[in-house]
Amino acid sequence: PVLEKNGFISDLDLYVWEEACRYIRRWIDMGIKPVPISINVSRIHFYGSELRGQFRELIEKYDLEPQDIELEITESLCSEDSGKIFDTIRELQSDGFRIAMDDFGSGYSSLNMLKEMPLDIIKLDLKFLDGEGDKSHVIMKALIEMAHTMDLDVVVEGVELLSQVEFLRQFENCYLQGYYYSKPVPTEVFEEMLCKN
Repeated sequence: PVLEKNGFISDLDLYVWEEACRYIRRWIDMGIKPVPISINVSRIHFYGSELRGQFRELIEKYDLEPQDIELEITESLCSEDSGKIFDTIRELQSDGFRIAMDDFGSGYSSLNMLKEMPLDIIKLDLKFLDGEGDKSHVIMKALIEMAHTMDLDVVVEGVELLSQVEFLRQFENCYLQGYYYSKPVPTEVFEEMLCKN
């Protein structure tokens, strides 16, 4: 929020996007099959006209495919001027970029917004499973099945426990992310992990 308020978030985002592309290019040059890297896109970028061009330039500069990176947005982005934002998202999708909504369920999630927003991936917050009660499981199951019906890929974030993994394994095409698998690691360690796959 501080960076968004003082305007520096734009510079930080550009730096992170460039670094992600630089690393993917490095892995390809090393003979490592890259995995898509998710990068955040702050709301401030949707109010200018450069966003699409910036990503096109990065892909061209590093000789990558749009599928090599996934663009993550938050659900709060849709609370203002959604028409222009949705148009920009559709343009990015037409260029081959995949759009993910991050942290769905962490705020005041709107199913109506989910219906209207052009998305490829939905990242569900594991807070839906807080308490491990029957209601939590029913809600998570319904959300995953609904997302699949809408042809959305599903990533469940914040997976830390074996019991969570066992519950979520029943769903096909559902990716799990969290400390159960790995904590954040330095680039060198991540490269070693990529080489093992």
